[in-house]
Amino acid sequence: MKKKLHRRDFVKTSAAASFAFTIIPRNVLGKGFIPPSDKINIAYIGCGTQGLREMCELITKPEIQITSVCDPNKFSTDYLDWSPNGIRDGIRKVLENPNWGANYSGIPGGRDIAKELIDTYYSKKNAAGYKACASYVDFRELFEKEKDFDAVKIMTPDHLHGYISVAAMKKGKHVVIHKPLANRIYEAKLVMKTAKETGVSTHLLAWSKRSGMALVKKWIDEGQIGTLREIHNWSNRPVWPQWTANPKDTPPVPKDFHWDLWLGVVPDRPYHPNYTHNVFRGWYDFGGGAIADMGHYSLWPLFLTLGINTAPLSAEAYGTTTRVVENQVCRPYNNDVAFPVSCIVHFKFPKQEVLPAFDLYWYDGGMKPHAFDELGNKTLDPEGMMFVGDKGRIISGFRCENPRLLPEAKMSAYMQSKEPYKEQTESGEPHWINAFKNKTQSPGSFLNAGSVTETILLGAVSLRAKKKVEYDSANMKIINDENANKLLYRDYRPGWEM
Repeated sequence: MKKKLHRRDFVKTSAAASFAFTIIPRNVLGKGFIPPSDKINIAYIGCGTQGLREMCELITKPEIQITSVCDPNKFSTDYLDWSPNGIRDGIRKVLENPNWGANYSGIPGGRDIAKELIDTYYSKKNAAGYKACASYVDFRELFEKEKDFDAVKIMTPDHLHGYISVAAMKKGKHVVIHKPLANRIYEAKLVMKTAKETGVSTHLLAWSKRSGMALVKKWIDEGQIGTLREIHNWSNRPVWPQWTANPKDTPPVPKDFHWDLWLGVVPDRPYHPNYTHNVFRGWYDFGGGAIADMGHYSLWPLFLTLGINTAPLSAEAYGTTTRVVENQVCRPYNNDVAFPVSCIVHFKFPKQEVLPAFDLYWYDGGMKPHAFDELGNKTLDPEGMMFVGDKGRIISGFRCENPRLLPEAKMSAYMQSKEPYKEQTESGEPHWINAFKNKTQSPGSFLNAGSVTETILLGAVSLRAKKKVEYDSANMKIINDENANKLLYRDYRPGWEM
C-alpha cells in the first residue's frame, strides 16, 4: 500500500534516514534555529489592514511559518486605517526595504499584498529551501486543498469568525482569532462547544494579564472600598463613521473583489463600501459595535481576574436616537441595522463565587459616568474604568491601568511606606504559540471566554430589542421577550448554515 506523506512527515522521515550519516550541531545551523518540523504552519485568513499589521509582527517569530493566505479581495489601495502610511511603513520595516509601496497612492491590502510580504520575507531568510505561500480567495477551498498546516489565524470581519472557526476546528486545526468569537450568541456558544469537543488549542487575541487588575482585586479583597456594588467601563469609540441606515445606491463591485464570499453567512444584499474594510463593525449584521471592538480588551482580563464566570441576568441599553426629514417634517427614524453613535448598557450580574451580585455599566461614543464628589475638581478621562463600593471607589485607565483609590487622601495614606506602583502587562502571544506547539490550552482559550462573550453580545441584543432583556444563559433564551430570541441567531444564506 502506498502512503501519502505530508511535508512535515517527509521532513521527519528524511531526517531520520540521514541521521546515521550526518549530525549537524545546532550551533552550526545558527542561533535560534528551529527545524521546519517544529514550526507551527499557519493558514492566514483575512488580509486587510489589521491582518497585515499583525502579520508583520507574526512573520518574524521563528516558531511560526505562514504557509497560505486567503481573502476575497485580491488587491486594492482603498482600505481605511488609523494613519495614511502605517501599513506601508510596517511592511517596509519588516522587509528592510524603505521603498516598498512607493508607487501606491492609497492604503494597500488584500491577499496579493500578504503573499508578497510572506514570500519576500521568507525568501530572504531561507532562500534555498523556501516554498512559496499559497493564495486563496475562498477559505473553504484552502481547507480542502492545503493539508499540511496546523493552525488558522482568522482576521476577517466579525460575522465570519464563528463560521470559519468551527470549520477549522472540525478539520482538527488550532485556531487563533481576533475578537469577538462571533457576533451572535448562538454562534459563539457553538464555537466554544466545538472547541471543547475537538480538543484543539484555541486563543482569542484580546487576552492579556495586567498588574492593575490584580491590584484592584487585592483592594477589593482587603475591603478598601467595602462591598463591590458597581463596575463602570467607558470608551470614546467608535473610531469609524457610523451610519444609521442601509445605503440606497448600488455602486459596482470592485474588480477582483468577491462580494459573495465577503458576505458569507449574511443574506444577500447589494455591495456597498460603507459595509467593508474597517467600518464593518458598526453594522449589526457584520460587527459587534464599539463594545465588541474594545470591551474584550478591558472586560475579559477583568472577568478572569475577579472570577466573573457567569453571564449577566439582564441587559438594558440606551442608544442615541435618529431623526430624518420627510416632506419638510422632522420625524423619528427606527434604526434597526446599525449600532448607535453612542450608548450606555446596564448589565446585572448574579452573585459570583467570590463577588456579591453587582451591576456593570458600559459607555461608548463619548458617554461617561456622572460626576461624583470624590473626583473633586478633576474630570474623567475620555476612556476609563471605575469600581464603586459602599465605602469608596477605585478609578483607573480604560484597561485598569494605574488604578488609584478615591478620595486621593485615601490613596496617599495607603501608599505610605510602599514602593511606587509599576504597570506591567503580559501579552498572549507566547502563551498561544506554546499551547499550539504542545497541544494544550492557553489562558486566552475560547473555553475561558464564555462569560465576557455572552455579556458583550447580550448588549447588542438589548440595543436591537430597544428594551431590557432578561437572559437565561443555560437555555440560551430571552425570558421576557419571545421576539428578542431571534436576535440570538441570524438568517443564514443557503449553503452557509451553522
